[in-house]
Amino acid sequence: MLSRSKHNRIPSVGLRVVCVVFGWESSGLKCLLMEEPKIRGASSHLPGAFVDPRKDLDRTAKEVLAKRTGLNKIFLEQLYTFGPGTKAKGSNETSLAVSYYSLVCLSQATTPRKGSGYWAPVSELSNLAAEERPILNKAMERLKGKVRYQPIGFELLPSKFTLSQLQNLYETVLERSLDKRNFRKKILAMDLIQPLSEFQREVAHRAARLYRFDEGRYENLRKQGFHFEI
Repeated sequence: MLSRSKHNRIPSVGLRVVCVVFGWESSGLKCLLMEEPKIRGASSHLPGAFVDPRKDLDRTAKEVLAKRTGLNKIFLEQLYTFGPGTKAKGSNETSLAVSYYSLVCLSQATTPRKGSGYWAPVSELSNLAAEERPILNKAMERLKGKVRYQPIGFELLPSKFTLSQLQNLYETVLERSLDKRNFRKKILAMDLIQPLSEFQREVAHRAARLYRFDEGRYENLRKQGFHFEI
């Protein structure tokens, strides 16, 4: 009977999902990170979990997001498959990582429990584990490309928002300034956002009108051949 030496042994490869969860506020774009509270100075990681063979990938990703954000109905899209070659936190097993990215409204998301996670500015992620940086970079690349051609940016905003907030969001994600007059003219001409009879409250400056994204109208226009573009 033939036996394999330990040098020829086929390594065990696990399957896990890793989620890049983006949130936004006026100070900038943020990303949800998980930390190891017992180890000072340890790297932070993106939310993730090993896949139960009885569940599919999307279901596992949704469960991870629900647990970490407190939200069930949020934007989620499969991103890319990485590995094998990386090891999950707390495991010696080499794993294949199927990545997702998700967009949430920070004002609706549950604040992570102390010691389990935190929202960090995307511009300040020096503590993110090195092996997960390619995943974050891929997610940023996808977000920048897609936000211009699909109205996914509204997923990051509260249900009621101002035109200034909307422009600030796009400038943050695209990392460039947009002409205020042209931006407003273009977004209003699409007729996808409804002006409300409500205005901002408790602001030092003149209160701005609030708007709401009309998802139903967008879907109807899309079926007729409408192309969203910023």
